[in-house]
Parts: sequence; structure tokens; C-alpha cells
Amino acid sequence: MINKNRQLKEAKVAEIREKLEKAQGVVFSQYQGLTVEEDTELRKKLREAGVEYKVYKNTLTTLAAKELGLDGVVSYLEGPVSVAFGYEDATAPARVLNDFAKTHKKLELKAGIVDGTIYNSEEVAKLASIPSREVLIAQLLGSFKAPLSNLAYLLNAIKEKKESAEQA
Repeated sequence: MINKNRQLKEAKVAEIREKLEKAQGVVFSQYQGLTVEEDTELRKKLREAGVEYKVYKNTLTTLAAKELGLDGVVSYLEGPVSVAFGYEDATAPARVLNDFAKTHKKLELKAGIVDGTIYNSEEVAKLASIPSREVLIAQLLGSFKAPLSNLAYLLNAIKEKKESAEQA
């Protein structure tokens, strides 16, 4: 019985470690006090953003974090802590949880990890203000497009001026 329990715990630690390794962004939050409806709403918003949301035992999360050399996150794993994993967009967990926390004061951001760097709750809130990758790409393309559009307009105006001068 004890051996089977240990195997289950080791498997869970391996699962957490794998998710921490694979995720581009991870956010730890305290969810105590949320109603079932609020929790369901939060999970739906996270799912829509492509974020996986789990609740693990802190001791198992601590073991997984230590195995990955993320010892700095251990101090944040006290009380009921949930973990949001963003695999596609590193800032998605921070954005969704931060937006939700603005209207639901019971949800508290504790810490986050992006590319192996650990951030406290204030830094996670700052990460939440970074637009998604798609938005950043669109902004970049827009900044490329504006000068090209101006150049095309200028060249067209020169052409029309020459044509009108030739006709006169």
C-alpha cells in the first residue's frame, strides 16, 4: 500500500515537472474564497486562452520545482495554490488571471515563471500588460506597412504631377 502511494506521488511529481518544463509561462495564484460559479467562469476563460489550470499539492509542486532548479518559487507555495500553464503564449496565464482578479478580489496572484525566471505578484501583473504574440506581430507588421503606404502615396503623387505637367 505504501509503495503504491509513493509510486502515485512520484508519477504526479513527474507530471508537474513535465508541465513546468513545457510551459512558456506559469502563474501561481491563491483561489481560496472563489465560489463554484466564479471558479467555473475562470476555468472557462483560461481554457479559451489556451491555458491549462490545475491544483496540485504544494509538496508535490515543490519537489517538481526543486528538480528543475526553481527553488525560488517554493516560498510562494503556501496555502491553497493553483497553477496556470501557458504553452503557446507565455503571458496568457498572467493576462487572464490578472483580468479576473480585478473583478474577483478573492483571487490573488502569487508568482509566475517565464523562461525560467521567477517573478513576484507585482511583476506578474506587469507581465499581464504585455500583449499576446499575435497582437505584437500585428503591431510590428502595421509599423512596417505605414512607411510603405506613405512611399507608395508619394510615388503616385509624383507620377500624377509628371502626367499633368506633360498634358499641359
